[in-house]
Amino acid sequence: MYFGMYKEPRGDGGWRGLADDHQIVADSGEGYRSKGDCQHGIRLVKSTLSATPVIEREDALCLDA
Repeated sequence: MYFGMYKEPRGDGGWRGLADDHQIVADSGEGYRSKGDCQHGIRLVKSTLSATPVIEREDALCLDA
């Protein structure tokens, strides 16, 4: 997995988490006005990945539920 940053034509940008086959598996979900803010968002995600719990909910849409 790797992160890619992008800039929209209107000026704001964001990030995407991509699998090794280049498919998008996550995105920032918001626009960033500066590259530094975008990089900060990536650092936040990277710093919590291994410690982030997975919570299964009965009303969640899942495959093979």
